[in-house]
Amino acid sequence: MAQLASSGTTVTLRVHRFSPRLARERDRARGSSPFARKASPFGDSPARAARRPRGRQWTQDYTLDVCGDETILDCLLTIKRTVDPTLMFRYSCGHGMCGSDAAAVNGTPTLLCKAKIADWARRPRAVDAEGFRRTVTDAATDDVASADGDGLGVIELAPLPGFAVDRDLIADIEPMLEQIRRLKPYLIADGTLATTKDGKVDVLEYLQSPEQLARYETLTTCIVCGACEGACPVYAGGEAFVGPAALINQARFIDDSRDEATLERLEAIDTADGIQACQSVRACSRECPVGIDVGEEIWQLIAQVREREA
Repeated sequence: MAQLASSGTTVTLRVHRFSPRLARERDRARGSSPFARKASPFGDSPARAARRPRGRQWTQDYTLDVCGDETILDCLLTIKRTVDPTLMFRYSCGHGMCGSDAAAVNGTPTLLCKAKIADWARRPRAVDAEGFRRTVTDAATDDVASADGDGLGVIELAPLPGFAVDRDLIADIEPMLEQIRRLKPYLIADGTLATTKDGKVDVLEYLQSPEQLARYETLTTCIVCGACEGACPVYAGGEAFVGPAALINQARFIDDSRDEATLERLEAIDTADGIQACQSVRACSRECPVGIDVGEEIWQLIAQVREREA
């Protein structure tokens, strides 16, 4: 446990850490055994390749004196720079694309750069004389820690649920991005340019009304952070599901009056691992950091698919 001298309230970041076993260490350990498995000339099977990588997992506490309006990302940067340079997490603030610092804070998927200490630091539960934690919620011990108080607050940090872990708080979001790419995240048109009477290209070919723009404009604010997928009980539970992020991306183009592949897109998502796997729990809506009602948008997609089939 590391102690930082500063000013403000005291908080403990309880980080779930993961360090993968390096391939060369694994190969050296296997090669030293006379019973080591020999490499197949046909490569590993898909099932073996998809296994969760082995490595060391542990929980580490970092105690700091901070101000309540500081974010969890601020605290992690302080730890990284002054206490433990081995702590790994991802962020891209100020680089034109937010969302890469999504993680589970007290079990809830959220953005570290928006999560303030005062909102997430909770006082530890009371422990009785025998060392057992109390099972009944006590408002005096379970309340969110005050930003200007002297009590110890605890924030538990873990990688985003539903994704494999690369290291510490860094989740492998490549499967989510691949699902989005699979559904063609770009406008599809016939390629014919409209022309004016004098044969020039019509610059107003894709002119839209404010109403047409409003249909999909909110969906363009999606930052592909993965919080909706981490909150989804189907996706995070490991079931075959394309995921809310990919469906939201498709809704953005289906609602766009300029796109000419609506039927193709609806057919692509009307699969067993598409909208048919959605259980309409709408947990994805609660955790969206940009305020998209993900569950409602997916329900609208379901309604359009049913209308197409009718």
